[in-house]
Amino acid sequence: MSVLQLFPADGQNMALHGLYRSLNLHRQAAAGDVLIYANYIASVDGRIAVPKRGSSESEVPAAIANPRDWRLYQELAAQSDVMLTSARYFRQLAKGCAQDLLPVGAGEAYSDLVQWRREQGLKPQPDVMVLSSSLDLPLASLHSLTDRNVMIVTGAESDVVKRASLEAEGFRVLVGGDDGQVDGRVLKQLLITHGYRSAYMIAGPEVHGTLLSAGVLDELFLTTHLSLLGGDGFYTIAGRQLDRTVKLQLRSLYLDQQDAGSQLFARYGMHGTAC
Repeated sequence: MSVLQLFPADGQNMALHGLYRSLNLHRQAAAGDVLIYANYIASVDGRIAVPKRGSSESEVPAAIANPRDWRLYQELAAQSDVMLTSARYFRQLAKGCAQDLLPVGAGEAYSDLVQWRREQGLKPQPDVMVLSSSLDLPLASLHSLTDRNVMIVTGAESDVVKRASLEAEGFRVLVGGDDGQVDGRVLKQLLITHGYRSAYMIAGPEVHGTLLSAGVLDELFLTTHLSLLGGDGFYTIAGRQLDRTVKLQLRSLYLDQQDAGSQLFARYGMHGTAC
């Protein structure tokens, strides 16, 4: 299983397995800093999620979801000290419609990643930080993550009763903003304070927009499935009007040519921001 390297342009065929794991993202941050990175899969017309039929929830379009992209998703997870997600993920989990119980995945397909984390001196599973303004979190879903530390980050004006209830259940609640929302700059400092070196953002476009607007996202991994989906109801990777324009710098690009549907694997660095 190989992909063709398009950029930097040398025409090499590269093995899919290990393509992202070899980046060693857990070792890239300078001392006293943290590397924050995100990952999405989208159609050529920018759809990352569409409404789920018969439900108020949304989901990755079935036409673009595929195991080869999921393998790289898992490789990125394997390099993280902590995963950044949202309350919405846990509400989906409670309804039985979340993608995964937060990788690194179990089973033979991902046993090499579990072993790799062990060899790198990493915990068996990344910790989890949940960003939530509402603190509407189903406790059963939170308690399902018994194999790692789970922290909840919220704004200073969030409901104190809900905060106390979560703390009484054994979860640490951190204030990550002066008002009702989480501030990306404060979040980054919390990650550094807790000793994290690599943080993998797997939440939806709202959390992504928070990081982008604050200028704290370091890298974006974007799979573009070479298909057009159309339709009016959909989500994109930014999700809302950003406070500033974010310029990207292409670091690598691979073509995954498959009869069942081709895709591009791109890695972008944040080149800078402009108002």
